[in-house]
Amino acid sequence: MTELPLSGATRVIAIFGDPIAQVKSPAGVTRALNERGRNCVVVPAHIAPQDLDAFLRGVSAARNFDGLIATVPHKFAAHGACASVTPRARALGAVNVMRRNPDGSWHGDMVDGVGFVAALREAGVEPAGEHALLAGAGGAGSAIALALLDAGVARLAIHDGDPARRAALIERLQPLHPGRVVAGSADPTGCAIVVNATPAGMRAGDPLPIDIAKLAGHMFVGDVITVPEVTPLLAAARVAGCATQTGAGMFDAVARLMVDFLLEAGPLAA
Repeated sequence: MTELPLSGATRVIAIFGDPIAQVKSPAGVTRALNERGRNCVVVPAHIAPQDLDAFLRGVSAARNFDGLIATVPHKFAAHGACASVTPRARALGAVNVMRRNPDGSWHGDMVDGVGFVAALREAGVEPAGEHALLAGAGGAGSAIALALLDAGVARLAIHDGDPARRAALIERLQPLHPGRVVAGSADPTGCAIVVNATPAGMRAGDPLPIDIAKLAGHMFVGDVITVPEVTPLLAAARVAGCATQTGAGMFDAVARLMVDFLLEAGPLAA
């Protein structure tokens, strides 16, 4: 493994969230950047929502900060801090990775969804033509919803504990994929792909996001949660005979896409 020395010349990327202790990406993204010859380090920052504007002003003023990674609950707010975004980030109104424009402003992308689909395909599952159930209409859920539709799922049912948030996501997706996205419930019956993109499962005693009594062995069940790696949902899915994808597996793919984005242009590209 290539390890570059930490010094005053080291370029910095901040990953910010609330909470932040559960994220695993700082080491992996740092290692990937170092292996590609960049003297760069990813550092975690625990930023509450009310402090986000002050944080973004501070790192924007720091000339050695070349990138930002947004995690829960900041992906929608981070979009507003970007001077430019990719088409998929614009469609979602959210970003999870940002790099500097030549004028010092931020350019953002949202790679959670395409990362999930990449991990799905690496696990041998092709989403095209399948019916899918997605629990969670937040930042990661919105990105996964769009990516699954872009990948050709025949129907996507979206379930969320906040009906207004679910309705807003469906309204955003309908013009892009008319007739293929519907309101769903916790019941996965009839679906080949089941995804949890909610925080349910991070803490002991969390309610299950999916009705596990309705899981069947032909289903593929994925989760975005990284700690614990095997969530209660995934444990139940394995008992039911389902193939599964952990959040760690998904975020390995997401991390690769983040590195590609950070190196595509901007200060880290050279």
